[in-house]
Amino acid sequence: MNRFWYHLVAFLVVVVWGTTFVFTKLLLLAGLTAAQIFVLRFIVAYLLLLVYTLPRRQFRLFAASLQDELMMVALGITGGSLYFLTENSAMIYTTTTNTSLIVCLCPLFAALLIALFYRSQRLHGIQIVGTVLAALGVIVVVLNGRFVLHLSPLGDTLAFGACLCWAFYSLLMIPAGQRYDTVFITRKVFFYGLLSMIPYFCVHPDLPSISLVLRPGVLANLLFLGCVASMVCYLAWNWVIKKLGAVVVTNYVYLNPVTTVLFAWLILSERITVYFLLGTLLILLGMYLCNSYKTPSE
Repeated sequence: MNRFWYHLVAFLVVVVWGTTFVFTKLLLLAGLTAAQIFVLRFIVAYLLLLVYTLPRRQFRLFAASLQDELMMVALGITGGSLYFLTENSAMIYTTTTNTSLIVCLCPLFAALLIALFYRSQRLHGIQIVGTVLAALGVIVVVLNGRFVLHLSPLGDTLAFGACLCWAFYSLLMIPAGQRYDTVFITRKVFFYGLLSMIPYFCVHPDLPSISLVLRPGVLANLLFLGCVASMVCYLAWNWVIKKLGAVVVTNYVYLNPVTTVLFAWLILSERITVYFLLGTLLILLGMYLCNSYKTPSE
């Protein structure tokens, strides 16, 4: 399969993830909490994957070893429960701008973290220039001409925690992808993401009412988040990480604020600014430089 199609899949996943803020916001306005939305969307995704894999002969319940099973637990926490909880909690204590800015810079931290463990996936000179340009583009897009950050130690720390969660998720996907198929890994992520939410709900026993969940508008948004944004996108994301490498794929997170702004422009009629265009140009240039480098084997 041509590498172009792998890159296209990574781009489309980020496009979908960039639109989820609208559906999440609608669910929040309907009366659901951020934790409830996360659990409900992961339940939908997990059940669908379970229905898909149960009838198959190659279905397996556990990983090959306890060490690998613990790795799946870590994937479920870093890519699921802890990531979503820290990101959503950050917006309570700090601004959305701060949260978006810190979380969308996770490719930088992922590249540094992966370089510590995998020499073969270290960035080369032109790729370092590209990722720095893309990071600058994210800053320009998110700040949108308002070059004032209101520091909040707790909120910014939580946002940084979410950033590190996704970096560790990207790191752990490398050995996981070498040993297990994408469907198995993704199913485990959903399962342990849900299981690790139990302590949270023991402290905050706030379950949504059935009547609220079954409202047509609420149910439709949850199904989109569960079926498309969770099941399909996590499957696709984990798959392209196996094909292109964690560093290259994680760089697509830089495009997240771009797709978010474009979707807000199309749906909510928000204004496109010169800063957005400049930042997008920097991100695209940085992405091009990151992906233009070819390893000797290629």
